[in-house]
Amino acid sequence: MEHVATSVDGMELVYERPSTLTDTPMHYCPGCAHGVVHRVLMEVIQEMGIQDRTVGVAPVGCSVFAYNYMNIDMQEAAHGRASAVATGIKRILPDRFVFSYQGDGDLAAIGTGETIHTANRGENILVVFINNAIYGMTGGQMAPTTLLGMVTSTTPYGRESAVMGFPLKITDLVAQLPGAYYVTRQSVHTPTAARKLKKAIRNSLEYQKQNRGTCFIEVVSNCPSGWKMTPRESNEWMEKNMFPFYPPGDLKIPRG
Repeated sequence: MEHVATSVDGMELVYERPSTLTDTPMHYCPGCAHGVVHRVLMEVIQEMGIQDRTVGVAPVGCSVFAYNYMNIDMQEAAHGRASAVATGIKRILPDRFVFSYQGDGDLAAIGTGETIHTANRGENILVVFINNAIYGMTGGQMAPTTLLGMVTSTTPYGRESAVMGFPLKITDLVAQLPGAYYVTRQSVHTPTAARKLKKAIRNSLEYQKQNRGTCFIEVVSNCPSGWKMTPRESNEWMEKNMFPFYPPGDLKIPRG
């Protein structure tokens, strides 16, 4: 990420906390991707110089902790309603950069309607969607994005399509909507992946500046605690099982 040429006790400092993150130790489970996504998102906001003009909206779930760490204006939303709240903020304050920060148990479950209609209207906001295929905060239950055969606290023998239906590729659905301007799927499990996410976030906020419509970024993530794995095991499992079904890459990019 950004190289910062600063000297500390005679040593060159090449990496430091962006001012857009609060000086608060993160309380996410070891290996969780949320902290990395927070860092990348706040780096972009700092580099664009828009800290005082940015509003984030986060609902229920692990996403709710974002208020503790993002040093910007933040607004809480009811479960699933973050994109609707972000829509209201952007319409009232069109000069602000507005984003929602949501998990799959929120955005792709109780918030499916809000998500689809926000993108279909082409609301000029950024939606950041963390997909770890499970309800991470509330006990590891099956989510709409849970893979077939995946074991959760409510699918102890694995998800079965005949009983629980199929995993919901909501990002693919969003990409089909005319109001969705830029739709991409990324991850943060490697430095290269984090850099790609950073570029996607920067692009999205630049498009928002141009009033292009809804930008939607899915981040395929791990959940070491919910998956009952070590951080390394969870990343390996994610690459082997999540990526074939949720492949990283652009789903919809602006023409020209």
